[in-house]
Amino acid sequence: MKILAFTDLHASVTGYKHVLAKSKKGKPDIIICCGDFTIFEQNIEAVLDKINDLPAPVYLLHGNHEQDVIVQKLCKRYKNITFIHRAIVKSGDLTIVGHGGGGFYGQGKNAGDKDFDKFIKESSKKLTGKMILVTHAPPQNTQLDYLEWMDEHVGCSSYTDFIKKYNPALALSGHIHETFGTTQKFGKTVLCNPGPEGMLIQL
Repeated sequence: MKILAFTDLHASVTGYKHVLAKSKKGKPDIIICCGDFTIFEQNIEAVLDKINDLPAPVYLLHGNHEQDVIVQKLCKRYKNITFIHRAIVKSGDLTIVGHGGGGFYGQGKNAGDKDFDKFIKESSKKLTGKMILVTHAPPQNTQLDYLEWMDEHVGCSSYTDFIKKYNPALALSGHIHETFGTTQKFGKTVLCNPGPEGMLIQL
């Protein structure tokens, strides 16, 4: 399956043009957005209108610039967008595990996400087949969550724990602008921050 992923569009017209061009040329089977598609929900409906026009089914999360309840409600209006926060959905032979929101996590006990941990515990029977983990914040202690100017990893340890336990084929995330375009092999999983211009990925 061919996937076009993007994140942190922040309502950028230039970014959207890149995503649209890649979707037309690359002909992905599905498109995934890892959140922060607006700037604090300004013109959110206009942005979602554009995302809905992309030429493949879109699976979308909210980021720290959007509220889950608002995005969930708005997405119900669109035939081409599926909201995947706290959801496990099937697309072809893939199982997509989604968890949005979040931001900068701390270290130690503050590095986890109790809501995600609870969601996974409740949904464990559905975690089968080839999986994609889609989050807004990156997994902790990876190339995707390291901020050089802070000399610190700021991602979510719960996501890292999930990856180590379930070995998804792909883990997509965003939030950290400094790591746009970064990919890393992490055990059996490919980690990717596709950035606002999008990346085509073949699974």
